[in-house]
Amino acid sequence: MTTLIDKTNPEPRREAAPGVMRSRAPSPTPSTPVSLYKSREQIYPKLAHGFFRNLKWIALIVLLGIYYILPWVRWDRGPGQPDQAVLVDFENARFYFFFIEIWPQEIYFITGLLILAALGLFLVTSLFGRVWCGYACPQTIWTDLFIYVERFFEGDRNARIKLDRAPWTLSKVYKKVAKHAVWLLIALFTGGAWILYFHDAPTIARDFFLGHAPMTSYVFAAILTFTTYSLAGFMREQVCTYMCPWPRIQAALIDEEALNVTYRYDRGEPRGPHKKGATWEGRGDCIDCRQCVAVCPVGIDIRDGLQLECIGCALCIDACNGIMAKVDRPPNLIAYDTDANVVRRMQGDKSRYRLIRSRTVIYAAVFAAVGFTMLYALLARTTLDLNVVRDRQPNFVRMSDGSVQNGYTIKVMNKATAERTLKLSAVGLPSPIVKVAGQTGLSLQVPADETIDFRVIVIEDDLDMLDGRAEFVFELEDADSDTTANRPTVFVAGE
Repeated sequence: MTTLIDKTNPEPRREAAPGVMRSRAPSPTPSTPVSLYKSREQIYPKLAHGFFRNLKWIALIVLLGIYYILPWVRWDRGPGQPDQAVLVDFENARFYFFFIEIWPQEIYFITGLLILAALGLFLVTSLFGRVWCGYACPQTIWTDLFIYVERFFEGDRNARIKLDRAPWTLSKVYKKVAKHAVWLLIALFTGGAWILYFHDAPTIARDFFLGHAPMTSYVFAAILTFTTYSLAGFMREQVCTYMCPWPRIQAALIDEEALNVTYRYDRGEPRGPHKKGATWEGRGDCIDCRQCVAVCPVGIDIRDGLQLECIGCALCIDACNGIMAKVDRPPNLIAYDTDANVVRRMQGDKSRYRLIRSRTVIYAAVFAAVGFTMLYALLARTTLDLNVVRDRQPNFVRMSDGSVQNGYTIKVMNKATAERTLKLSAVGLPSPIVKVAGQTGLSLQVPADETIDFRVIVIEDDLDMLDGRAEFVFELEDADSDTTANRPTVFVAGE
């Protein structure tokens, strides 16, 4: 009989003789319950030095600078208009972005921006992996800032581990309290900066600290303060692993030709410790120092391959390059590379990078199409718009002289920065009589940056040409600027 090893049961089992049914004893019931929950293991990322760490510092400074400074930038839009460059004005239903003003009827621009952001993220991910997560994601940016504060008060990796394991002393209390105080201050400024985008920044900043700001400002500032403090201070990598859906989505966007932070196992294996002066023959360049794990903000080992938790920050590249320089080996044992290139080198072929692939072409084409469509809509839009709603109750009114009357409500939107005098006409009816409720003529006064409703009556007595109903167009004309707006509607003369 032959002895076999069952991987599900470490004890050896013997193969039964031919024709003999083999029975297996039931597995013993464990005496202690097995927990399906694993507590979080605290991660103490070590400070890395190198190109990618410097790139992350630059991204942090630039992006945080934009977030905190942008609400204070001024932009002159003329008399009576807000002079804040970027403002979401809920009170007046406007969104201002430098020279662009978005009205509620133009919400499709916001939709287009969101679509462009998604397509851009798809394209960048298919080309370079999770660079968004590693350099520009708000969770990454604020976590980096919080770790910097933590390192300032408590020291680098080994010092923080030693401090957490040490008994409580006056020095430990001071370091912990100081760290959390600065965290709370950063979180408060994060929430405070957020509300500046929805009000005039200097005014709301003064009112906020004087206690005169709207209650919604305090509520949203408190929410952003709490989320920043908890997510960047305590949850950190758990947000990326468990809360964010992007790690799961991005797996469908990349392929073996996508550039990712990659351990080049074709060069690194077999790994193991290396003594100075020993030969490198018959072994790989990886000396198993685990510095790539020590600097990783999510605590993974990149040598296990691309993983869901990896945010593509490339700090492991900096750490590994430092070690390679010390042992006098070529850099980039860990580098931005593709899985396909690793396989090619193992087969004796040269590396090559295929940035132009079917998925990248499709993403780029759709991105360009949406972008050009939005640009055309932005350049072609007018500062005068007109909407028409026809009365349905009653559908029409027959007058004593035989003529028919229809009622309409027209909305006139003057998006210009000056008041306009507009002439209203009905084009397409045989002999219409147009009346505006509350005034004698057909000249409509519309203030700057306003939407005004007018009640309009149209009477038609030449009914023979209508055949029960007819289409016509309401037209507005601004003689001063040669700007016109029109909207088709119908005139009903019978059932």
